[in-house]
Amino acid sequence: MKANIHPQYFNDSKITCACGNTFTTGSTLREIHVDVCNMCHPFFTGEMKYMDTLGRVEKFQKSREKARLVTTQKIKKEQTKEQRKRPTNLREMLELAKKQASS
Repeated sequence: MKANIHPQYFNDSKITCACGNTFTTGSTLREIHVDVCNMCHPFFTGEMKYMDTLGRVEKFQKSREKARLVTTQKIKKEQTKEQRKRPTNLREMLELAKKQASS
């Protein structure tokens, strides 16, 4: 192994959770602050928590609504484009003239 390239390792690093729980472990950092630990995580506690950080759910719902609007506008545009389709040959032109004359 090369000398002087590895970070210093602390056997007694202090981990502090947002809920107030603290414990020690080995790490390259002296102190670590975490948001969730085994005392407050829903998987370990069996409780369901709703954690919406910075409105991510609302942001996702807005993007889904915007995507739905864009899709409907695209479909309407394609339908109107197809309705205004110009004939490409004489047969289509005559059929279109027949339809317009009969209506």
